[in-house]
Amino acid sequence: MPPINKLRTILSPGRRPGGAGRPAADPGLRRLRAALTAFFALDGLVFAGWVVRIPDIKEQTGASASALGVALLGVSAGGVVTMTLTGRLCQRFGNHPVTVAAGVVLALSVALPAHAGSAMALGVMLLVFGTAFGAVNVASNSAAVDLVVALRRPVMPSFHAAFSLGGMLGAGAGGLLAGRLSAAWHLSLLAGAGLLIAVVAGRALLAASPPAAAREADAEERARAERQGPGLRGAGADTGGRDGAGGLLGGPVRRLVLLLGFIALCTTYGEGALADWSTLHLRESLEAGPGLAAAGYAVFALAMTIGRLTGSATVERLGQQRTLVLGGATAAVGMLVASLAPTVWLALAGFVVTGLGLANIFPITIGRAGQLAGPRGVAAASTLGYGGMLLGPVVIGFLADWFGLAAALTTVAMLAAVAAVTAFVLRGALQARA
Repeated sequence: MPPINKLRTILSPGRRPGGAGRPAADPGLRRLRAALTAFFALDGLVFAGWVVRIPDIKEQTGASASALGVALLGVSAGGVVTMTLTGRLCQRFGNHPVTVAAGVVLALSVALPAHAGSAMALGVMLLVFGTAFGAVNVASNSAAVDLVVALRRPVMPSFHAAFSLGGMLGAGAGGLLAGRLSAAWHLSLLAGAGLLIAVVAGRALLAASPPAAAREADAEERARAERQGPGLRGAGADTGGRDGAGGLLGGPVRRLVLLLGFIALCTTYGEGALADWSTLHLRESLEAGPGLAAAGYAVFALAMTIGRLTGSATVERLGQQRTLVLGGATAAVGMLVASLAPTVWLALAGFVVTGLGLANIFPITIGRAGQLAGPRGVAAASTLGYGGMLLGPVVIGFLADWFGLAAALTTVAMLAAVAAVTAFVLRGALQARA
């Protein structure tokens, strides 16, 4: 097989050598894709189930907006701290075993927050939950990057669509149960359902071998980088270390991975803000009832799902750079509407537009980082990316105390615009080159 750019592999439909059309589907790869999709859906389901009960747990602990923001820091702090470690664990033990182990811990830990008696205790419990959340994200994304290369199709957004679909289902179910079950019962049932998914999907994932095509593509990318020499556009050369799935991050590769992580940070700030504060915004700023308030995150997750299900076609049509720029700009407009809307329904419409805009930014940036440097690249970009979730709850919590929650949420629009500008500046580095 002639040398090709791995990024081009992701952005272009796979072809049979010497002929047109997509390669025949491998049943083993289909099973692997289904198992990975289940773990992405589990991640979104469990996370959304927790966030829709935040108002109840806030009332239960008697926390102020700023105290709640500090407690919510536990989720992101646990995730960020564990991400670099998870990248190393994936290299040592493999992406699949780490994904399964982290998924089991994530499912079990979601029941903990409902038993917190204070904001401090809540923060400690969320630290455990966040550690598992971060580990699942790095391990499952690393496994997905390998599978995307093997399939030779741009299917990365579809995995993140499963996360959003899980989030939509988790938020929808949480809204229906909010008036019927206590947070403790709801999150305990969610933990049981999540554990069942992790065990069933985990058996399939552990039985599957990592795709060999991903390892071949790593070697091809390194060979192409050596011919091109250093530079961000090639993104494969390295003046300070090795790149690739098992390599170290250094030189131009490291710089590009960090910039991709910064774009991810600007957008996960918005995802985290809507996860943690959209329900409270509708309930406290616009006086929506518990069920309707839970719909805020549900419609956002639905929009993210739709955007990601169509993400492969969008990237093929527009390319990475245009998708990132247009996505950031769209999210900025949508979030301005959602945060400043005078009615619940207009705010919900703004959440939908924001979700469509943000949908494919994180998958593109993390997928590209993984193609450049394997699990280490995913871990580095994810650590920065989830730093947005680290900053979001705390910043918005304090700003809400000082200026009101509606004004605090406008910072989401500001950072989405920054992401669009950064992606525009990096347009040369983000274009696929043969």
